[in-house]
Amino acid sequence: MERKILKNKFYLYMTEFFAGMSVMAVELGASRLLAPYFSSSQIVWTIIIGTIMIAMALGNLYGGKAADKDPNPDKLYGRIIVAAIWIAAIPVLGKYIIVAISGLLIFTVNSNFLVIAGFVACMVIFVFPLFLLGTVTPSLVKFSVDSLDDSGSVVGKLNASNTIGSIIGTFVPTFISIPAVGTSITFLIFAGILLVLSLAYFISAKVNFRKAKKVPVSIVLYVVCCFLGHNNSFAFWQTNLTYEGESIYNYLQVYEDDNQVVLSTNVLFGVQSVYLKDKGLTGMYYDYAMAAPYMSGIHEKDKMNILILGNGTGTYATQCERYFDNVEIDAVEIDQKITDLAEQYFELPADVNVTTYDGRAYLNAIDEQYDVIMVDAYQDITIPFQMSSVEFFTLVKEHLTEDGVMVVNMNMKGASEGNINQYLADTISDVFSEVYTVDVKYSTNRELFASNNKEVLARMAKNMEMEEQAELISMMDQVNVGLIPYASGSYIMTDDKAPVELLGMKVIDELISDEVSYYRSIYESGGIKALLEKL
Repeated sequence: MERKILKNKFYLYMTEFFAGMSVMAVELGASRLLAPYFSSSQIVWTIIIGTIMIAMALGNLYGGKAADKDPNPDKLYGRIIVAAIWIAAIPVLGKYIIVAISGLLIFTVNSNFLVIAGFVACMVIFVFPLFLLGTVTPSLVKFSVDSLDDSGSVVGKLNASNTIGSIIGTFVPTFISIPAVGTSITFLIFAGILLVLSLAYFISAKVNFRKAKKVPVSIVLYVVCCFLGHNNSFAFWQTNLTYEGESIYNYLQVYEDDNQVVLSTNVLFGVQSVYLKDKGLTGMYYDYAMAAPYMSGIHEKDKMNILILGNGTGTYATQCERYFDNVEIDAVEIDQKITDLAEQYFELPADVNVTTYDGRAYLNAIDEQYDVIMVDAYQDITIPFQMSSVEFFTLVKEHLTEDGVMVVNMNMKGASEGNINQYLADTISDVFSEVYTVDVKYSTNRELFASNNKEVLARMAKNMEMEEQAELISMMDQVNVGLIPYASGSYIMTDDKAPVELLGMKVIDELISDEVSYYRSIYESGGIKALLEKL
């Protein structure tokens, strides 16, 4: 079928360019759509990349066969329209599909929940539109190659166009559109580009829109998606959020009540920072971590230097400054947007020196030594492997004073042999001679204290005798009751081998199993009807 616009090689290259750009934009958008529910770990990225490669491979195969069997460009651009509308619908329906899939699988899957739920969600939401975009390249080869004499050159230019589009589609969402307007609008923008590209083809081809009803229908559907999906909340069941937004690194939500302000960087897993309006202790792991200054002699020193790696909105920094008048705090937070929220909603003290940087890179760049280093960079299953190895903890030790103390918040308390906390504690024990742990009540957190000062507990007791604040005395008594020396083992992580994602997933499976065991038994005995009645 002859179409004049197809004689314009530039238009064909632009089709290839925007198809490649949209594939990468959808891939990056997929990571942001899934992260609030399944984390942004390497496991989730592997699932996304794997499913997208499956979709593209199948699309290439189908597109080649379809182009040979029926080389009708109307069908190619019709597929691009369908892909555009599907992508535009993701902000409207995607979150409901994810929650529905998670809700179903959580009662039927006994292990590898994150892998299975993430894979199924990717297959349902993203495979079909990317399969359709995968048909673009073989179809365009059919339309653009005029003779064997220039076939290599034309195919090369098509592939180059696709690759350049993919490169731009990688950088634009990450650094421009997602931070500026969010994931939902990013999907809508790239869906709109594909739609306009296809409309240009059908309009130039003077297609009878009465017969080709999919064209006007697609415009209506796109407008509906823009209206319904332009300002979409990931935590759609919550209506009282003080702030919801995205940064380069995180999905962010702030909510508050009469007593506290809370930051969460996900929907399904806990909280990352909290600020109490009555300015007391939080009742969370931050309180337990207050033992570190005592271990390092807070009341014996004129000034105590504290470094926080993973500052968040500054809960720990705020508490240290509130209760101790001789601390000087440096903090590192990789996400500048979180620091902005800390200043806006969490009353982060102005004299806390916050650097926007990666924690390990920061240690490599400075020479200072600290009395206390707080490592609080582990977030749900997303544990940076470079901050969990022998090499990292050795670097921390080098930045501690002789009697300095490192405190680590380990937020996934596993019970099975070889769990993530066991790996972390064994690794730390390979670097420090004195290692103690305490479980945080009513949570999955465990605080670990490490030092090379053999008198660290005696130092804590001595400084506690000098403490006059009843609230802190009570809290430290609670820490003392649960504080136990750690018996080190052989589960060591290094920069070369640190399987933190798989270890974290194992703990998540355990936590899910414990939390839903009651409801799972109802489901197994009475089916979905009994479960719905109970809920």
